[in-house]
Amino acid sequence: MKMNKYVERIYNGIIKENPTFIIMLGMCPTLAVTTSGNNGLYMGLTTTVVLAMSNLLISALRKFIPDKVRIPAYIVVVASLVTVVQLLLAAYLPVVNELLGIYIPLIVVNCIILGRAEAYAAKNSIGLSLFDGIGMGLGFTLALSIIGSFRELLGAGTIFSFKITPDSFEPISIFILAPGALFTLAILTALQNKLKLPSATNGSAGNNVGCGGDCSHCMGSTCTTNREEISSKAETSKVTIAKKSEAGDTQNQK
Repeated sequence: MKMNKYVERIYNGIIKENPTFIIMLGMCPTLAVTTSGNNGLYMGLTTTVVLAMSNLLISALRKFIPDKVRIPAYIVVVASLVTVVQLLLAAYLPVVNELLGIYIPLIVVNCIILGRAEAYAAKNSIGLSLFDGIGMGLGFTLALSIIGSFRELLGAGTIFSFKITPDSFEPISIFILAPGALFTLAILTALQNKLKLPSATNGSAGNNVGCGGDCSHCMGSTCTTNREEISSKAETSKVTIAKKSEAGDTQNQK
């Protein structure tokens, strides 16, 4: 059964083109913030709000933003949203604001947000762009929560601050330190490559980031959009040529 196009955008972001596990974007907050499941969850949800709203606004303004200044325009939109989110967190959730610290303003340059703005929101309707942002944000949240929980379990014996391991368990504290983030990512990437799971690191991701630019055979959303644009331009070109040819024949008959 064919999936509803809005539901498909959610599924795409969480499973098919997960920004962390599949496309491997946004590695800076992924490595830095995921010292615990709570941190990963908070960072993911904060990014989700910014991502969804930025997709919505950029899609709404896509016909008014000049092509030559689109990237600076996207950054202005995202920076404004991040400022609003940071002020709201400082006012109502100061603990979360303190936990995430400098990584909240750094959401402005998160390549997931700018990537979705450029690849999807700037070319699609407001509704689809909103759901694309929600899907990608939830996928990012899921990934950060899983990685954070894994590191927290091995490094502290807890998950989301709840004690899981027995008292005899000796935590491997390096996993909640900076090197632990790199170890976790290395293990994840090695498993994906060993099991031949979709990933940008082995060229099998369902997105043009990992398909080497071969849009003719890739099934990722960005490549699909590229193919549709190329097909549309080709059809327009054929119609134009046909009209010119018809006009030429008419002129010759006269």
